[in-house]
Amino acid sequence: MQCYEFLTKQQVEQVHEASLRILENIGIDFRFAPALEVLKKGGAKVDGTRVFFPPRLVEEQISKAPEEFTLYARNPDHDVIVGGTHMAFIPGYGAPFVTDVDNGRRDGLLKDFENFVKLTDASLYQDICSGMVIEPNDAPIEIRHALMIYTTMKYSEKPFMGSAMGAQGARDSIQMASILFGSEDQIAKKPRMISILCSLTPLGYDDRMLGAIMEYARAGQPQLISSLVIAGATGPTTLAGTLALQNAEILAGIVLTQLVREGTPVVFSGSSTNAEMRSGALSIGSPEMALNTAATAQMGRFYNLPVRGGGAISDAKLPDVQAGFESMMSLLMAQVSGINFVLHSAGILESYNCMSYEKFVIDDEICGMVKRIKKAYELTEETFALDVISDVGPAGHFLDKEHTVEHFRSEFYQPVLSNRDNFDSWQMNGSPQTLDTANKKYKEILAGHQTPDLPADSHRDLKRFIESLNHTR
Repeated sequence: MQCYEFLTKQQVEQVHEASLRILENIGIDFRFAPALEVLKKGGAKVDGTRVFFPPRLVEEQISKAPEEFTLYARNPDHDVIVGGTHMAFIPGYGAPFVTDVDNGRRDGLLKDFENFVKLTDASLYQDICSGMVIEPNDAPIEIRHALMIYTTMKYSEKPFMGSAMGAQGARDSIQMASILFGSEDQIAKKPRMISILCSLTPLGYDDRMLGAIMEYARAGQPQLISSLVIAGATGPTTLAGTLALQNAEILAGIVLTQLVREGTPVVFSGSSTNAEMRSGALSIGSPEMALNTAATAQMGRFYNLPVRGGGAISDAKLPDVQAGFESMMSLLMAQVSGINFVLHSAGILESYNCMSYEKFVIDDEICGMVKRIKKAYELTEETFALDVISDVGPAGHFLDKEHTVEHFRSEFYQPVLSNRDNFDSWQMNGSPQTLDTANKKYKEILAGHQTPDLPADSHRDLKRFIESLNHTR
């Protein structure tokens, strides 16, 4: 399937050149001494905390990152290829609040985190467990990251995301993955997790993100090097300027990963958008963010790197009509533009601030639709069905044909929530509304979830590791 592109080849090169000018002449602040040492040794000019990148250094280092890589799951059926023509969906990340029809909006708890892991595990369309699908506010801050990773390991066999809570959080994530999967050498050969590490826009990286970037790179673990520029607030109002700034920040982070460990898998991760200028608030349901997603996809392909963007993202406060059309706009743009890694693909409301149980299953259905669109057509003698068309002839029908029975399940998307009954049937069944259907559905999924077996020795050692963190911090 061809990708949607609105930037010409010449315009993509213009963005690249503008980003190189930012990196060479303006520079990026790296507020972490070990990172400054690595960058200086690698050929960057360092003045205090400001780092200036020669164009040749940037282009040489980004060429060392792989075009695609595999995240290996506990169950090989759930291995995920990141890059190429592949597209992976990952639910929301980082929301402090949760909501549902029954209880309304409230602080997220560890039980909510567990529930969303189970929903992810049961989903046919979510590929990777989010590292912080909600913030479990009742978990002790010192071990919160470890409890989230343990919960993910316990309730799902899919790949997962590591902690972004600085160098220590990264080390703990690596240690826990090593407990479950054998050793640090083994997880370097077969990566089991991915993390998201973000610039401090504009033109900076802080010590927490840089510490985590370096720890994961040393361990050979994939990471999203991410920038979220807010046009009109933390970046230029012009979308071209925002794109160039985002691009420069991502390239700077990728250079560091490759200087720490050549060949470290990275995802070129852009999630920039605009400010709502009447309030100054972040807007993620805007067409400008969808445009940035498409532009980010083109820049990632220019660098031959896997790319992240989009999501079922919305500024709506409830899973209402606004949430639906904003989420579909963003998800579909991610698909048609060739995004590989779609974070925030289920559940997000309120500009990343809230996760909705009902919206999770609604968005999951949208993800299924989007994946069906990505599948496109298979053009063969069998699918052209000329013999069947000839057999049916004018004024006939195909309902009773063997060809129909053989192909309809694979050819047509089968919705779970969408109601396709005629009006009379829908009314006879109580006139169900999508939100009510979604409320019932997520409860059914949680009630029927089968927890996968976690090896007894790994379970014991993981619990001991978390207890040791609790005693030492």
